[in-house]
Amino acid sequence: MTSPRSNGERTLRSSDLTVRVSPIGGAILSADYRGTPFLVAAGGPDGTMASFSLVPFGNRVEHNGMTVGGRDYRFAPNSSDPLYLHGDGWLAEWDIEVMSEDHLQMSFEKAADECSPYAYRAQHTIRVAENELHLALSVENLGRDPFPFGLGQHPFFPRTPGTILKASTKACWSEREGHLPDRRQSIPNDLDFRDGALLPSQWVNNAFEGWDGKASIDWPELGMRLLLEADPLFNVGMIYMPTDRTDFFCFEPMSHLPNGHHLPDLGGLRLLAQGERMAGEMRFRLSPA
Repeated sequence: MTSPRSNGERTLRSSDLTVRVSPIGGAILSADYRGTPFLVAAGGPDGTMASFSLVPFGNRVEHNGMTVGGRDYRFAPNSSDPLYLHGDGWLAEWDIEVMSEDHLQMSFEKAADECSPYAYRAQHTIRVAENELHLALSVENLGRDPFPFGLGQHPFFPRTPGTILKASTKACWSEREGHLPDRRQSIPNDLDFRDGALLPSQWVNNAFEGWDGKASIDWPELGMRLLLEADPLFNVGMIYMPTDRTDFFCFEPMSHLPNGHHLPDLGGLRLLAQGERMAGEMRFRLSPA
């Protein structure tokens, strides 16, 4: 095992998987199962990311501000969106710490700045083993004061006319202006994937809470199936399907609801004191359909 420090792309291989990784954004650029992509490049600032980590939390912060411990803190937009989006990890350059043919560990350390008041250290481990991709993510609060933290992953999956998604959840949040969650509600029929369903054709950008940490995606046209299993930390599934592109969709495992900073219980965000850490892992298992 080596300890490279250069900034070039890396490729991880197992008997069934080939995964390309970049330290820019700590992102997965592509992921193939026996030559067929199960993650596709559609995200990130330039659309070249097939998956990236959500750290120190995912999604947006309303009004670009939060109040913690009686103090007000401000954020600045970090993308073309007017609201601070998806934390810093997807925009940062990560240090590759260790790497082998099937395993890569990288880290990223951030100080508070004009864009975000968060100071933390994140670590991301990507590992392939036969037909499985493992993603492990952690974050440690380096700031002086307790702050609300969360974790997640933002994978981009292929979308075909016959794609079937199955995920057991308990409730759905509607969307309001600014792509923010509005109200907790029963799961509507066209977004009910509990028994497996085809993807709808309309715009979808909704958080589903009470996720049991398991999901499956079937691609009959590709002859491929994916099983996703996540640690109990990840009990929210964010589903994103734009209407201007029909070649991908996102199912984002998260430890918290979007805009948790403005929910009474922080929406699942965890207050971490200085030096405290949270971590979680998820696994993608591929097989023939």
